[in-house]
Amino acid sequence: MAIVSEDDFCHSSNSTYRTASSSLRADQEALLEKLLDHPSPSLQKPQDRFNGAYIIFFSLGIGGLLPWNFFVTAKEYWTFKLRNCSSPAPGEVPEDSDILNYFESYLSIASTVPSVLCLVANFLLINRVPVHVRVLASLSVMLAIFVVMTVLVKVDTSSWTRGFFAVTITCMAILSGTSIVFNSSVFGMTGSFPMRNSQALISGGAMGGTISAVASLVDLVLASDVTDSALAFFLTADVFLGLCVGLYLLLPQLEYARYYMRPVWPSHVFSGEEETPQDSLRTPLVVPESSDSMTPPLRPILKKTAGLGFCIIYLFFISSIIFPAISTNIESLDKGSGSPWSTKFFVPLTAFLLFNFADLCGRQITAWIQVPGPRSKVLPGLVLLRTGFVPLFVFCNYQPRVYLQTVVFLSDVYPMLFSSLLGLSNGYLSTLALIYGPKIVSRELAEATGVVMSFYMCVGLVLGSACSALLVHLI
Repeated sequence: MAIVSEDDFCHSSNSTYRTASSSLRADQEALLEKLLDHPSPSLQKPQDRFNGAYIIFFSLGIGGLLPWNFFVTAKEYWTFKLRNCSSPAPGEVPEDSDILNYFESYLSIASTVPSVLCLVANFLLINRVPVHVRVLASLSVMLAIFVVMTVLVKVDTSSWTRGFFAVTITCMAILSGTSIVFNSSVFGMTGSFPMRNSQALISGGAMGGTISAVASLVDLVLASDVTDSALAFFLTADVFLGLCVGLYLLLPQLEYARYYMRPVWPSHVFSGEEETPQDSLRTPLVVPESSDSMTPPLRPILKKTAGLGFCIIYLFFISSIIFPAISTNIESLDKGSGSPWSTKFFVPLTAFLLFNFADLCGRQITAWIQVPGPRSKVLPGLVLLRTGFVPLFVFCNYQPRVYLQTVVFLSDVYPMLFSSLLGLSNGYLSTLALIYGPKIVSRELAEATGVVMSFYMCVGLVLGSACSALLVHLI
């Protein structure tokens, strides 16, 4: 058995899965017990001074989902750019009506299908490409895509509407893929940190949606031209993505972050405390004689996280069926009055702001309340109850309706209430399931488990997006 210092290891988050024989583990555990009796001062846990790491992870969460949210919430801009520029005769259907009517469904598919492939690639690259390379590369690509979309805001695309649609969908596919690599890599990294940091990252994602919804409303009030509104929208994303690059480069400079980003040895499973037993020792003490495996073992991760995986898949399956394809096409029952509330502000407020703010609240609540637990039967039960949201939204005033003409909920209060409950339940339950995952496996599998949890989420989004595209054609 060889004793080595921490300096002999690269400072990455659980960057390599290492196997050890039973005798080696026995020797190692005996050594660790001795060290616990007389802990070295260098092994004392540093404090997150001024909540610096928490703020950085929260900001990275915003940056990871802000671009996608800006794409989705810019509904007026896409309608303007993809409108049929010719003037059809009365009674004729515009040439691009299919693009306009089902654009949200196409956007959902383009944002989720590439994500599955990128998640698989990210899992395979965990031990081959350092986490900081994956994070910085994905941020750079996201920033480049948004710069392109920012430039196109002021480009006249009236002569190539379908071409612009193809460019938009392509950019969304690339953006979604790189975004999921970024989010899953950072989330996997937080698996080595206390759960509050994973919660900060996930809550930041909801804050990104809330910011984009508020920005959309402000633009509707202040901007006189839809292109000026979209330009301010996309420039905000450009600046924030650049800020995320700087914040991520700052993270390793924090003593607290360096402490938790060091490679560690496996320990026990989730104990229900914020600090797990796995956090007790951060310094790798033993170098096994066996060679490193380049790919983390998938089977033990899937076995331990199967229940949580089902919850995540079904949660996002239901949410993505409804948002944004169904919820953004629910119109005010007073639209015929011509009031600004019913024609201009109803969808941005009801479909985007209420959902994202409720989602943020649900995620933030998990910082103080973490029930039910990871093994509880109540968690999947609550997840299954959310199925009832689908008919609730369908029987609001969704337009256009071709086959289902009946509108049951004849008040604008209902879609507002349903959006709030959908967002609140999505935020709370999904955050619980996501932060539990990396804590019920050994620490050297925490990063890989974070990627697998992101994969569960992506599968749910893909299935939900596909079903939403089918559902909107059946209403």
